[in-house]
Amino acid sequence: MAQKTSQPSLPAGWNTSRIPDQTGKRYLITGGNSGLGLECAKALVAKGAHVTLTARTEIKGVSATLSSGAQEFIELDLADLASVRKAAATISEPFNVVFLNAGIMAPPFAKTVDGFESQLGTNFLGHFALAGLIEKFVSDRWVVTTSFAHHLGTFGNQTKEEIKDRCQGIGKYSPWISYGDSKLADLIFVNELERRRVARGYGAIPMAAHPGWANTNLFKHPVKAHPVAQLSDAVAGKLAQTGAEGALPLLCASTLPEVTHTGFLGPNGFMELKGSPKFTHGKALAYDQNLATNLWQVAEELTGVAWENSPHA
Repeated sequence: MAQKTSQPSLPAGWNTSRIPDQTGKRYLITGGNSGLGLECAKALVAKGAHVTLTARTEIKGVSATLSSGAQEFIELDLADLASVRKAAATISEPFNVVFLNAGIMAPPFAKTVDGFESQLGTNFLGHFALAGLIEKFVSDRWVVTTSFAHHLGTFGNQTKEEIKDRCQGIGKYSPWISYGDSKLADLIFVNELERRRVARGYGAIPMAAHPGWANTNLFKHPVKAHPVAQLSDAVAGKLAQTGAEGALPLLCASTLPEVTHTGFLGPNGFMELKGSPKFTHGKALAYDQNLATNLWQVAEELTGVAWENSPHA
């Protein structure tokens, strides 16, 4: 399914001054205690929004609410499905927009509590489960943080067996290919959710956004021996955008008026590394319906969260 191109007009140089008044709007931001999530929280609070953050610990959650002005936080560890279910169970009031934003990038090989490769488990499967569990509480939009690095993702031969093996960390591990798979999965999820929204009546419009090259704490954790990590460490502080600049595509995706269907936003500069937001397009695999079906079925099987049980299905 080709991505639709008719979208609302996006002014050149879009920035936070373009965000409409958000009084009365409710937002949930995963990973809101640092990086892009924290920058989004600050910008939305400044426009009058009610913001709920998630953080892995109470200490981080309290600190983030104080520094951002957010009204509350929920403890959530996306690498633990029990934590995901516990967090989802605390939600009883609707949100206009939910940011599926938290993530990790290129760590040494590890598995989550539930036996998933840590990046696919955190960046994709945890969010897939959370979103399925709270879908009925989200009215307007999902904003899913992906990455230009989704171009590194392939999921091998794209069969359910291959996808499941990668999600479970079976086979040779490459930290950057796994990161690419996780971010490709996020973009596939957005496009498949749009198909299901139209066909089955899910409420909120899914939007994807990537920050380009933003100098956030995500760059503190990669495998240091990898040349990509070494290059990032050496020049990120001088050449990359700030976290606030990297957050602009996410904020635009969440607040741009008159959006009627899915879209993908990223920076408008060279190689989409930096710049103000623009509508963009992912690699072809992100729109492959057979891969999307296989990925969705594997995600439901591994997480135990079936979207078809949603009251909107």
